[in-house]
Amino acid sequence: MRASIISSQPSRQYLSLACLFLSACASLPTALKDVPVVDVPYNQANQSTNKDASVRWGGVIIEVENEQDSSLMQVLFYPLDPYDSRPRLNKPSEGRFVIKSPEFLDPVVYAKDREVTVAGMLAGDIERTIGKRVVRLPLISATVIHLWARNDRDDYYYGRRGFGDYRFNPYFGYPGYPFYWRGYYGPYGW
Repeated sequence: MRASIISSQPSRQYLSLACLFLSACASLPTALKDVPVVDVPYNQANQSTNKDASVRWGGVIIEVENEQDSSLMQVLFYPLDPYDSRPRLNKPSEGRFVIKSPEFLDPVVYAKDREVTVAGMLAGDIERTIGKRVVRLPLISATVIHLWARNDRDDYYYGRRGFGDYRFNPYFGYPGYPFYWRGYYGPYGW
């Protein structure tokens, strides 16, 4: 009887270690993990039932306007990757939204065409002029804004993944075949 109790003890330890390692591998940025969110689709954001809902949205920066006590960032909405909450630029955009932050957002740092993910509260809508037309866009009062590094997306699109580069590699051949990315080898950059 004593031997069966002792033998089950190491398996519990291994299970605990496995859970610890798996939780450490999650790639959602730490600041975004701590904010509880509700899944509100873009096309339902202006409904009164969704006001004050905590959301996580993302996209590409269009412009930043700094006011006396806050900053407004206009963003082109893209759905988020379920793995890391990065905007999925290969999916169609659904429109624009505005992020309101009490902090100063430097337009050089938060430059046009940079990718962001925001967690915050839906605070209604705001009027913006696009061309000669006035439109109402969803407004998010930001809790956390995550600005994605530029080189991450460049590595994804231009083939500089894992071990490979543009030069010949004696272990992996010529660039693009095979390449290593996120733990997998594959042909021609899938």
